[in-house]
Amino acid sequence: MRIIPAIDIIDGKCVRLSQGDYNKKTIYNEDPLEVAKEFEANGIKYLHLVDLDGAKSAHVVNYKILERIASKTGLQVDFGGGVKTDQDIQIVFESGAAQVTGGSIAVKDPELFEKWIDTYGSDKIILGADAMNGMIATHGWLESSELEVVEFITQWYFKGINSIICTDIAKDGMLAGPSYDLYDKILQINSRPATSNIDHQLKLIASGGVATADDLYRLKEQGCEGAIVGKAFYEGKISFKELRAFV
Repeated sequence: MRIIPAIDIIDGKCVRLSQGDYNKKTIYNEDPLEVAKEFEANGIKYLHLVDLDGAKSAHVVNYKILERIASKTGLQVDFGGGVKTDQDIQIVFESGAAQVTGGSIAVKDPELFEKWIDTYGSDKIILGADAMNGMIATHGWLESSELEVVEFITQWYFKGINSIICTDIAKDGMLAGPSYDLYDKILQINSRPATSNIDHQLKLIASGGVATADDLYRLKEQGCEGAIVGKAFYEGKISFKELRAFV
């Protein structure tokens, strides 16, 4: 299982929110590049970079930070937040992202999101499925929808999506453990009779709630392809020594 640290950006700074609340913001470092370099120095190869300003503004804002991290580290960066147009996704890839995560766009403009899968390939596009009470939330978690999360993921699986990041918003930043039950339901998509003729397995990247190294081992055992870890690093709940041992 891949370990994917998260760096969330507001006003150019590395922050974390609690349950997606922009009013519950903690600044951990003024320079996201410094944080990214520390992850890389400890054996990490991947990074989940979230433009929270972009998510709120509905267009990419912090692409210069992506550019700095991509050019000054060897990390493979997946970038999300505010990617809403062809111009946005072009800017993000030109700034050095290895992958783009689309969440709100898959809800609000599914035709465009499907076009991106066809244009860039399913290995370059990740579906962001952010869940609140089992339903999809959008626009930096500020809006809810009528879409049930497992069926939403299933629909995009049929349309060619390989990888999804699923965040249970109620768990995010709370250090209370991941949403194991929800992830079980999502992973069962791979064994549904209706999906037996699909030639790829759904890769689930768990996000939200990771508090200890034990959570990582349990997610791996559960069958997750990756786990995003944020606050547990920044609050010292998971040490770099534990991280290196897992990697």
